[in-house]
Amino acid sequence: MADNSKKLAILKGAGFRYHFDRAIYFNRQSRKVFSLEAIEDHDEVWLQRCVDENTDQNEWTFYFNSPFSAAIQDALTVELSR
Repeated sequence: MADNSKKLAILKGAGFRYHFDRAIYFNRQSRKVFSLEAIEDHDEVWLQRCVDENTDQNEWTFYFNSPFSAAIQDALTVELSR
């Protein structure tokens, strides 16, 4: 990410980890997933709002720029729940 140190600080401060193969940041505790694309394309205010957002922690919440198939969502859910 080009000079996105504030965004990285938000993610790291909230306990997110980077998944290199999938190009995502994820947090198993909050069950949230951000695509690298979405992080790069939005500002820090959006990112902080999404990180702080109360979500159903029984389900994963995905923050991506465009919709993706249920199969990909299922695969990510299984992989990240390990």
